[in-house]
Amino acid sequence: MTGPLEGLLVADFSRILAGPYATMLLADMGADVVKVEGPRGDDTRSWMPPVRDGVSTYYLGINRGKRSIALDLGDEADAQVARSLAERADVLIENFKPGGLGKYGLDFDTVRESNPGIIYTSITGFGSGAGKHVPGYDLMVQAMSGLMSLTGEPDGLPYRAGISVFDVMAGNHAAIGILAALRHRDATSVGQHVEVNLLSSALTGLVNHSSAYVAGNTVPYRMGNAHPSVFPYEPLPTADNDLVVAAGNDAQFRKLCDVLRIPDVADDPRFARNADRTANREELRPILTAKLSERGALEWFGLLTEAGVPSGPINTIDGGFAMAERFELDPIVEVGDGERAVPTTRHPIRFSETPASYRLPPPELDEHGAEIRTWLEETDA
Repeated sequence: MTGPLEGLLVADFSRILAGPYATMLLADMGADVVKVEGPRGDDTRSWMPPVRDGVSTYYLGINRGKRSIALDLGDEADAQVARSLAERADVLIENFKPGGLGKYGLDFDTVRESNPGIIYTSITGFGSGAGKHVPGYDLMVQAMSGLMSLTGEPDGLPYRAGISVFDVMAGNHAAIGILAALRHRDATSVGQHVEVNLLSSALTGLVNHSSAYVAGNTVPYRMGNAHPSVFPYEPLPTADNDLVVAAGNDAQFRKLCDVLRIPDVADDPRFARNADRTANREELRPILTAKLSERGALEWFGLLTEAGVPSGPINTIDGGFAMAERFELDPIVEVGDGERAVPTTRHPIRFSETPASYRLPPPELDEHGAEIRTWLEETDA
């Protein structure tokens, strides 16, 4: 087998990030993903720099394992090709505005008439109800969900996260929803409409902050790199660079004090329990930083890790990959052969029996258009 989803046909009508990320994960797991693009291609093809051999690395990062066909849905002949593909697909995924595919006969109700087992997956910004007219961009959702109000220094400006975090989260939720719906179809032979929206993904993804408001009637606020409920759980300065220290429970804090050679601090009633440390963080922080200033971040990282205290240096991306190599996670794989070979990030899930596969490099626009059209014509006949 090429993966646990071998034999699954996915018609991917999505663009940009959330949908393509979801379908890339499915392709890694063996699904046959047909990427349907407009005549100009996915927008991310032009999102550059950076580039590799003239191709946007943004596009390369989320489109491996797929075949591309370019279709102008405004052209009836091309729309018919798209409908033929939808009739044969196990999964259709799209991120048009709600109802946007209806005029082409590619909405859920129409597709289900000819393909009752279809798992039709829609990704929107704000759902298909009162928010259906609002365009969904990750930056907007970071602002509107409250994430930006939580990101940055307390007296500074709100910041966006360094990645389109809710696009990625929604892509993961879409993949989870698809797999759950396939499990239901296996048991009942019935397809369904799976809907994911960025705002709902954001609100569930804010986890403890969402719960603080919903269950505790508390509106969280920006605390820089500090944690509202745990201390120490933030970067702290050492003799050279900052080191993240995450002593999340009382036992870990005692080990931290032992490594820093201040065991009496763990017995201080101001710091004995996590709630005490959180309440008295401004008194505890200078005690810790005074000891941490005696060694560099990497030296402390080694000592704390050996003692069982969670900690880590603050790396740039290259350092992150180097750390994964150090831990034998093999974070980079090659997809494709010869001149088309592209280094890419390894699929995040390990399977003991059906490992992820990296069969096709990110496709050129309409690279597989002719073969897909021929296959559809043959199966029609």
